[in-house]
Amino acid sequence: MKAFKYILVAFMLTSCGTVVNFDYEKSTDFTQYKTYKYFDDMKTGLSELDSKRLIKAIDDKLKTMGMMRSDNANFYIDIQSQDIQNQNNSNVGIGAGGGGGGSFGGVSVGFPLGGNQNTRELVIEFLKTNRTSVFWQAVSKSSYKPNATPEKREEILKALVEKIFAGYPPKK
Repeated sequence: MKAFKYILVAFMLTSCGTVVNFDYEKSTDFTQYKTYKYFDDMKTGLSELDSKRLIKAIDDKLKTMGMMRSDNANFYIDIQSQDIQNQNNSNVGIGAGGGGGGSFGGVSVGFPLGGNQNTRELVIEFLKTNRTSVFWQAVSKSSYKPNATPEKREEILKALVEKIFAGYPPKK
């Protein structure tokens, strides 16, 4: 029973960490898109090493989905991201009060919970060959640790890619 509690807590912590929203053009025939290419001048907003890790994770995932990277692609992929530092305003208050004889008094103290949290918003778009018409988009928001090890960064990006591409192709 104790192990079940730990597993449940771990699941809740990991499942709530990333939110992914999808959008797509309803008239798109997703079966026609089998080869892709990244924009040459893509500005991912990530470090060069994290960009390489993310692109490798996407390539690996799309390959398992039957797609192939090609110079003569039938759609393009654009990746953008931004880091957001959230201020943590959560706190716990402790108070004491008393009164008597028509007078009231009280003391309250607030203790902050946690610290500031870094959040990364990642946008992945699939565009038609005209490079201007988006036909599928995923927007994810997840917390991250900027000082994580390279191995941990790779693991996190792989898990993020799995969550993102769980919505492709969309279930109509």
